[in-house]
Amino acid sequence: MTEQPTSPPGSRRRPLVLLLFGGRSSEHGISVVTAGAVLRAIDRTKYDVLPVGITQDGRWVLTADDPGRMAMADRRQPTVEQLTDTGRGTVTVSVDPTDRTAVRGERGTEPKVLGEVDVVFPVLHGPYGEDGTVQGLLELSGIPYVGAGILASAVGQDKEYMKRVFSSFGLSVGPYLVIRPREWQSDAAGARARIHRFADGYGWPLFVKPARAGSSIGITRVEGPPGLEDAIAEAHRHDAKIIVEALVQGREIECGVLEFPEGPRASVPAEIPAPGTGAYYDFTAKYLESTPGVVPAALTDSQTSEVRRLALKAFDAASCEGLVRADFFLTAEGQFVINEINTMPGFTPVSMYPQMWQASGIGYGELVDRLLQAALRRTTGLR
Repeated sequence: MTEQPTSPPGSRRRPLVLLLFGGRSSEHGISVVTAGAVLRAIDRTKYDVLPVGITQDGRWVLTADDPGRMAMADRRQPTVEQLTDTGRGTVTVSVDPTDRTAVRGERGTEPKVLGEVDVVFPVLHGPYGEDGTVQGLLELSGIPYVGAGILASAVGQDKEYMKRVFSSFGLSVGPYLVIRPREWQSDAAGARARIHRFADGYGWPLFVKPARAGSSIGITRVEGPPGLEDAIAEAHRHDAKIIVEALVQGREIECGVLEFPEGPRASVPAEIPAPGTGAYYDFTAKYLESTPGVVPAALTDSQTSEVRRLALKAFDAASCEGLVRADFFLTAEGQFVINEINTMPGFTPVSMYPQMWQASGIGYGELVDRLLQAALRRTTGLR
């Protein structure tokens, strides 16, 4: 088990990074994989690291600083529970902004101070982590953190409001329909009828998704009416609010945005090749089969400039900070339609965001360092 990090005797104290991962969402395992990659990459001559996992029931626990145990094994995702001891001790950070200490406590024992936290790197995906909840806690605690703030995190997690924000800033979005929990509970038949009218207008297939989930979890491509009920049930397994999207015919193009001292920059774009007729870039393709992206994407100079411009526009529209992966469709007519942004994208070395920056001249270790430095430059609170 990790002990309190210490800098060499006589040296100036290195910043202490609390690496926060796991979480209560269905993306728990992917977060653990991401954390393992970040642990390998953090420069231990510049930073001390405190790995803290959030269990699937929501406890914050001290974990082993062992990236080798945080990888996929036989297509099985790792968990925080596998990285900690069997005790019930939990890690807490104070909500007093004058006190940044992290403490580990267990019933019947004296609490142990783990160190004064300088910055949190929350490699959390999905609800209860990437959606503004943890960011709000860290704002109360006065601890700087990597990535988007409360508003941008919430907008980036909720596909409905993300699309509303993008539309208001003049970005093109595809046709969509939202079914909120109250509507489904009070008039499920009417909600189904709305979906069918939407399909009458835009045609099949449709994509039925949880409105507030990521990593392509809970998404179903529905080819016609017979598959709709199962798709709705699958989406509802992950979120009470669902979104239905029409098919946008086009190439899938992604672009990364990274915050530099002088402002955000966009990476070279990448393309996700179509996985086959009737298929799409789902969870299996992303994480279990490691479907390779093409970096850089085969675009004209003007198309490359345009998608980079639009990625930066999306970054600003949602008031993002730190990093974003912006995903687009490039239609046959040459129009870029934004699909979504991800404020904490997959971050293993083979994930698309690090690959795009690698192709832009910034390797994985430098990328991690730049994100930490950007967070350390910022203050918490209104900015």
